[in-house]
Amino acid sequence: MSNQSIAISVRGIRKTYKDFVAVDSVSFDVPKGTVLGLLGPNGAGKTTIVRMMTTLLQPDAGTITVAGYDVVTAPNEVRKRIGLAGQYAAVDENLTGYENLEMIGRLHRLSAKDAKAKAHELLEQFQLADATNKTLKTYSGGMRRRLDLAASLVGDPEVLFLDEPTTGLDPKSRLDLWHILEGLVAKGTTLLLTTQYLEEADRLADRIIMIDHGRVVAEGTTDELKAQRGGDVLELHLEDISRVQEAVTLLADIGKEAARADENGMLIIPVTHRTQSLLEAVRRLDSANIALADVTLRRPTLDEIFLELTGNRA
Repeated sequence: MSNQSIAISVRGIRKTYKDFVAVDSVSFDVPKGTVLGLLGPNGAGKTTIVRMMTTLLQPDAGTITVAGYDVVTAPNEVRKRIGLAGQYAAVDENLTGYENLEMIGRLHRLSAKDAKAKAHELLEQFQLADATNKTLKTYSGGMRRRLDLAASLVGDPEVLFLDEPTTGLDPKSRLDLWHILEGLVAKGTTLLLTTQYLEEADRLADRIIMIDHGRVVAEGTTDELKAQRGGDVLELHLEDISRVQEAVTLLADIGKEAARADENGMLIIPVTHRTQSLLEAVRRLDSANIALADVTLRRPTLDEIFLELTGNRA
């Protein structure tokens, strides 16, 4: 892939704080107009990586280029071309939504006329027009996050960095924000997203990098990562959950791992051979007169992949 088609290039970056290694030998590329998801638990190093890519921290080793510019040697050029929405709203709660965006426009050196027009345009785009003249003190959490994202777009960035943008949002607000992000990417914006939400990465990201203890533990598309785990998951709901342990013993060797029962009495079996494993499980249960209420054969979730790779839930 040519350099002209790469929006972000990270090579061997490392960041330490005294004896603590926050980021260790991380490398990846993000093609223009795509979404990369950085996935990992709290403390994995995701925010530190974002801060280095957005010129807020300097790496101790390695190089980063964003929109063709080195973040260490040409930070001002990088800043002209990026937008950043962090974990916490970077807006003034004593100002109105319009005043926040108009002020940020002026900080981007837009003319007074252009700053006002941009503020109104973004308020409309993010469904905040009705709250144009309301102070942020009156905004809900979802409204604040939408305004924070709008603020990161005032400068029409080529590359947008979002550090856990939907943390704390209710399901509807999260879904609304996903729709907005999908629209931005459709128009050509490159997006780097950090998240702890597996469904968010699955929904938005073209590629995913899983981070744990400052290192890359896996990367690929969601389908590639699920394929790396090897196989599918067979879920069996029994009509009589008192016979769950009997069924666990009966199906112990069906899959690539031993069958187990979850807290709700559902049997979960990772399998390699989809149809063969399903038919054999049903045959054995039927022979033992153990009735099934429901059967599901599905792909593994990203959470299951992360748990298998790291021993931790994302």
